Amino acid sequence: MKEIHSDIVQFRGTHYDFGALQGGRLRDSLTLHNRQSSWRIRKPRFRIDAGEAETVFRTFAPGVWEELRGLRDALGFPMEEVLRDFGGYRSEIPRAGCSTITGDRFIARNYDFHPNTYEGLYTVFQPSDGGQAVIGPAQRITGRMDGLNESGLAMAYNFTNRKKPGDGFVCWMVGRILLEACTDVDDAVRLLHELPHRGSFSYNLLDKGGSRALVEAGPRGVTVRQSPYCSNHFEVQTGENRNYLKDSVERLEAMESEPAALSDAQAAWHLLNDRGRGVFADNYKSWAGTIHTSAYFPDTLTAWFALGGDTGPVAFDFGRWLDGEDFERETVNGSVDTDIGFANTDRLRGK
Repeated sequence: MKEIHSDIVQFRGTHYDFGALQGGRLRDSLTLHNRQSSWRIRKPRFRIDAGEAETVFRTFAPGVWEELRGLRDALGFPMEEVLRDFGGYRSEIPRAGCSTITGDRFIARNYDFHPNTYEGLYTVFQPSDGGQAVIGPAQRITGRMDGLNESGLAMAYNFTNRKKPGDGFVCWMVGRILLEACTDVDDAVRLLHELPHRGSFSYNLLDKGGSRALVEAGPRGVTVRQSPYCSNHFEVQTGENRNYLKDSVERLEAMESEPAALSDAQAAWHLLNDRGRGVFADNYKSWAGTIHTSAYFPDTLTAWFALGGDTGPVAFDFGRWLDGEDFERETVNGSVDTDIGFANTDRLRGK
């Protein structure tokens, strides 16, 4: 077993200042070392024009652009490097797993990925210069893997394919934009139709009014359907699917086999997080091992989070945080059954 942790970062203020704070935390960190050293052994398979990126960000997420500027200034890097490593626009789309249950008044999900990519960062940010406050785990610092906003909109995404990528935002930046810009499912569905998408992902949505949607979104189309279960293939845009879907189908069937979990958040949590139930994955070397389980409750503005399996959730009262009461906890600790290094705790390559 490998002991891991996520740092909890809480901030109220402008996007620029939040970016500067994160840049300060990144300086001399293993996360930054590992991200930059990865380019010494491989070249980016994409090109980002800073002027083009600024135009797109200012159109869809002007606050995030200010955050990127804060990161740039704190790190002292060219904007092209910041966009390459943290921008989430036209960058690489890695493989991934993930399983999601959208139940009665909650979303619960497993985040399945490769340990090398996991930065161990759980953020709570309330912008003072526009946009929704959001709680959830970060990806590539500025993106969000899943989360809940102050209006009670919850989101979790699931990987489908990265073939034939388009010129658009990658999944974690799409997730961030949805949570910061939208108040309900209708808002989010509309924006998913407008956003340019880099890869093909499903976005699971639930709001405070009980509306929900499962959106299949990618470079070649956006389709909305209804299902409480999601793994890693499309049901409508099947031409976007990978050839090998056995693992995705098996996890979907494991969730469908226990319908009682749809009305019981604890049951859903254990179905996802308990090893041996057919959903929790240990394929870490294949970019599909479960690293965290999370759940969100729009009605009560609460969130659950845990690292690793066979464990109960750490609960966060987001509503009280919005009223000005900071979380006392500074980290969430857990363990995973792998010897692969994590981006925030291990020197993955180089000196």
